[in-house]
Amino acid sequence: MIAEFEADLARSRTREGMAVAKAKGRLRGKQPKLSRKQEALLVELWRGGKHTTLDLAELFEVARSTIYRAIQRAGAPAEEQERPSTQAPDRAT
Repeated sequence: MIAEFEADLARSRTREGMAVAKAKGRLRGKQPKLSRKQEALLVELWRGGKHTTLDLAELFEVARSTIYRAIQRAGAPAEEQERPSTQAPDRAT
């Protein structure tokens, strides 16, 4: 019973703190891994066709999923985005 009361107090303090931070404009969430300039350069390099998504991920030091999201935000159709094949090659028997 005391533990529930303490948990409720902690939740209410957290909500109050978040409301104050939001009012001050300091509640922003997670910061992006790439700046807008970096994302534009990434998409430009990808559209050039000389770099794979893995190359770009290593170059910008981010995960491939970040590369895919940046390309998607830039408006590239899904079929243009290269994805590694997860299927085994067909074998003729």
